[in-house]
Amino acid sequence: MFSLSPLELEALLLSLRVALVAVAISLPLGIAVAWVLARCNFPGKAVFDGIVHLPLVLPPVVVGYLLLILLGRGGVFGRWLYDLFGITLAFTWQGAAVAAAVMAFPLMVRAIRLALELVDQKLEAAAYTLGSGPFDVFFTVTLPLISPGILAGCLLAFARSLGEFGATITFAANIPGATQTIPLALYSVIQSPDGELPALRLAILSIVLSFVALAVSEILARRLRIRLAG
Repeated sequence: MFSLSPLELEALLLSLRVALVAVAISLPLGIAVAWVLARCNFPGKAVFDGIVHLPLVLPPVVVGYLLLILLGRGGVFGRWLYDLFGITLAFTWQGAAVAAAVMAFPLMVRAIRLALELVDQKLEAAAYTLGSGPFDVFFTVTLPLISPGILAGCLLAFARSLGEFGATITFAANIPGATQTIPLALYSVIQSPDGELPALRLAILSIVLSFVALAVSEILARRLRIRLAG
């Protein structure tokens, strides 16, 4: 019977926590940014779009370094967070979640934006003519229609967060029990002379976790499609 070692269990639980928190903190902003990109025209939109998608093309280590500059304890915003609220993000699991969220954010935005662009705006217009306000239209018409895109975006962000390495190790470091997710644990055991078997086990664990996430997402998407069709 396959049982997890303390290192594997620790890395698994931390990876799940980091990925779930990354999705949770990305989702509200992801919906808002996707809405702006899909429905609004304004000067500098192309620049804004490029900034949103920049983590897709930048090396993850560069993203981690920029996070250190911005959110490290002595950083532009990190100093303010620490002085006013006593919050430190660098070299913590919360920092790992922030790094994962930044790297996964463009994937979430793209999925939600595509769903928004496919919505028939005549349905929204009909709701307006019946006296609904903007918030009512969004929550009762638009949001249900784009829910498959939101689900797809959350899945992409979750999967990307599970595999995040470069930005995490730069911003949150590789601290066992604190910031060492599965990719970081795999990197650590590879460096040791007798790490071949632990590395293989961690790789299998990562593959199984990804398959489970895909299966759960497919089940939820299928139920959602049936519900919307009904």
